[in-house]
Amino acid sequence: MESTPVTPSRRSKRFQPLVTPVKTDAFVDKSVIWTDPPCYIRPTVYEDYQVLQEDEGWQPEPGMQTAFRKSFKRTKNTAPASRKGLSARRSAVQTETFEVGDTVLVKTQSTKHPSVGVIASMWEFQGGDDWEDDNSQMMVRVHWFQHPSELPRIRAKREHFENEVYFTLASQAILPPSCILSHCTISEVPNTAPTARKRSNWITATPEEKTNFYCRLAIESRSNIYYDFHWAIHKQQALASSNEDLANGTCWHVAVETTPSRQRTKKRTKLQDIAEESGDDSVRDRDYENDEPPSEPDDHLIPSVIDDASDSETPLSAPIDEVPKTPSRKRKRTITTPKSTPSKKRGPKLAAPTPHSKAALRKRSRKAPAVRVPPPNLTQEHYNQLQNLPPDSWLRAMHVLHVAARPDVLPCREEEYSRVLRTVEELLEEGSGGCVYISGVPGTGKTATVHAIIRELKRMAENNETNPFTYVEINGLRIPEPSAAYNLLWETVSGHDVASDGHLKASAKESLKQLTKHFSAGARAGPAGHACVVLMDELDQLVTAKQDVVYNFFNWPTIAGSKLVVIAVANTMDLPERVMTGRVRSRLGMIRINFQPYTTQQLEKIVHARLKDAKEGLEEPPDVMNADGVKFAAMKVSSISGDARRVLDICRRAVELVHPKRRAARTEDVKEVIKVLQNSPTAAYLRDCSLHERIMLASLLRCIKREGVEEIKWGEIENQHIVYVEVLTSEGDPSRKPTPEELGLVLDSLVASRAMIVEDGVNAVRKPPRDRKVILNLEQTEVERVLSEVGGRSWATALGVGA
Repeated sequence: MESTPVTPSRRSKRFQPLVTPVKTDAFVDKSVIWTDPPCYIRPTVYEDYQVLQEDEGWQPEPGMQTAFRKSFKRTKNTAPASRKGLSARRSAVQTETFEVGDTVLVKTQSTKHPSVGVIASMWEFQGGDDWEDDNSQMMVRVHWFQHPSELPRIRAKREHFENEVYFTLASQAILPPSCILSHCTISEVPNTAPTARKRSNWITATPEEKTNFYCRLAIESRSNIYYDFHWAIHKQQALASSNEDLANGTCWHVAVETTPSRQRTKKRTKLQDIAEESGDDSVRDRDYENDEPPSEPDDHLIPSVIDDASDSETPLSAPIDEVPKTPSRKRKRTITTPKSTPSKKRGPKLAAPTPHSKAALRKRSRKAPAVRVPPPNLTQEHYNQLQNLPPDSWLRAMHVLHVAARPDVLPCREEEYSRVLRTVEELLEEGSGGCVYISGVPGTGKTATVHAIIRELKRMAENNETNPFTYVEINGLRIPEPSAAYNLLWETVSGHDVASDGHLKASAKESLKQLTKHFSAGARAGPAGHACVVLMDELDQLVTAKQDVVYNFFNWPTIAGSKLVVIAVANTMDLPERVMTGRVRSRLGMIRINFQPYTTQQLEKIVHARLKDAKEGLEEPPDVMNADGVKFAAMKVSSISGDARRVLDICRRAVELVHPKRRAARTEDVKEVIKVLQNSPTAAYLRDCSLHERIMLASLLRCIKREGVEEIKWGEIENQHIVYVEVLTSEGDPSRKPTPEELGLVLDSLVASRAMIVEDGVNAVRKPPRDRKVILNLEQTEVERVLSEVGGRSWATALGVGA
């Protein structure tokens, strides 16, 4: 039997620090022996050794064959290490036999507990020039079940029985025999009453509960669609399949009812019209019940075409005339109303979606509008606080104009919102990975837009309108170092519950190793591999000298089967070209979306939308700010930066200024606020500071945001200062890096002017100079504002004045 050559599917490994989940030696297990002769032998094809080739570059020898078996036996020594002696070890030897069709517990790396699967097939390689029987690789194909804890967190929730598992439609993995831990039992009768449905707990479950499971549904986990399923019948039909189907593992796949993608345009028949007029559903549903593929013609709906030659094979009851006659030409006759349809071999009945899944499929089939803006979420904290405020128009206006207020409605960003939402939703629907790079100057609504998109995606997933996913946000300003991003992502991917168990106590190096294993393993990572959406905010702060963090996060989505969607948000559009090497830029062959600075009209619209929110629920509220004042503030800000937070702050201060007078803020009030902001003592002092004094203040602010504390070690400020010299200096500024002695002089100057305070006292003197603590003695927000205005957009980006 000759095999058809198959073109291998490529999987990118370029620049990838690959840590293989399964090595070639793992498939050679001395403790495992076959218990039966081969039941099916065929020439080795690519699918048989694809795992070995991807991980180790393994190639089959010429003339090598694949021999499929039905069972193997494994011996295991269960004697404790403390027990010595040959007799003790012999008495502790345990033998266990595994056969095709056995349900087993499987060791996987992405879950705390073992996964559940059924052995679909098993094989080894034979023949070849250098083949040795003792070193033959032994492969086991496992078809996965899924436990509810292995499903994505953000999905439409449903109640389930204790120890209930779902049979996957076609999720399989090829593993070595050592990954199989033990047998388990799958039944169609739950261990508990239906009223006792609750979330099962693997940690507190007894050993018996950990090996007894209940299955009544099949699942397509990528789309969270459930199907009615009978495990015992499916297992019996699979085991009765041919040896070829058992070898390929396809007999374990679940065939499901599918909705036709296009309307049938075939001519209607009289038989169909009569069936519909009489209300007889049996005729209309005949093809649906018999599970005919949609692509095949409906023989019972169109006239049958038969050959007269076939009539000779059917005995006729009419007498045969023996008078010689001129033979007539064979012709084809059309039977308009067939009395009997040739019987066809019926396949297994298709699995039907559950009622809730049918409703979900109907929802998804509806065409979504081109632009979708989410309605305000009135349960959000912002709106709750607004309802609790007194009916004072000025107080309510100051609340909604505060830069910390995060309303759901995002004026002037409908196009960007729709584009990003559509892109991420399509990646989730396809089950593929991808990257979206969002750039723009600070204050242009990048982060607020992405947060609104995530809220909408969560709502859609929880209502079964899109595929489920897991979500994690990584902010470059809120982690101690860039490599800490690995820990946050691994906690999410592995299903670790931070709320109940706290953060994982693992190093960044170990998390990187596990993540690389997980994304490189594909189906071998276990049935818990599902879509994960990662928001990388303040990407500028995650760039390191080696660029390994940014590269890994952009490389993982390109690996086949990773299902990782990365949304990267940065303050500069040309960040990849400026600070990233060619290999990282190559991974940015993604969708780029740039948020332009707000115009005057857009800033006016944003302010008026906030003021309108403040009037909700009040009867005839007075105006707290004139339209001319809003327009003047918007013109001033749009001419400099287009920062929405800046215009909101100016308008809030103007409303606060006129609050005691109980009148509307005018243009004169806005001018006064701008004058005060520009001529404050802090602003005047910072404008007179030297370049390196401003860089040192910016370095201290960066360390405060990164560490989350106000007291920073002098050594960390020195290191950050050296980094910022390359980032914050322009063409006319000196680019030479200062020495430690020169940085000490800059610190002394800032301490003398009381802008910074250095730790003092007997204990501080005993410390090394780099360990002494330094704190900022000025208002942090004021320093950020003035430095960003004096230095320009590059300073605003470095200070993390994000969107």
